[in-house]
Amino acid sequence: MNDLDKNIHTAKETKNPIAKILWILLGSFFVMIGAIGAVVPGLPTTLFLILAAACYIRSSQRLYDWLITNKTFGPYLKDYREGKGMPKNAKILAVSMIVIFVGYAVVFALEGLMLKVFVGLFGLVGIFYIILKVPSSEDLDNESSK
Repeated sequence: MNDLDKNIHTAKETKNPIAKILWILLGSFFVMIGAIGAVVPGLPTTLFLILAAACYIRSSQRLYDWLITNKTFGPYLKDYREGKGMPKNAKILAVSMIVIFVGYAVVFALEGLMLKVFVGLFGLVGIFYIILKVPSSEDLDNESSK
């Protein structure tokens, strides 16, 4: 790990104890929502875990390290934080799963127009975030080799 990587993954903990507790609570809330999003159709997971990492890096090195070393989500969060993007196959899988599960939920599982619209909008936010905001690691590799 070079010096830049060490700086990226070093928490800049706030000195204010109340703010620190609030950052930890907010980060933990985002982890909880992200975990729910891993099993609930239409609720994005990665976005909430990125937000959790942002909260933890302001409050607790231990919690931040715990999150980015998670065997399932850690490598994606670490690569995202380091600006390495997301593998194209992971992006395709993520968008496909959102489309399948949100589509199923909206068409077959949910009742009530407002709930369907809400879940559909969450799904669209997840899709657009993945496609438009998260760079593909392969594209970044191609740019760096030019």
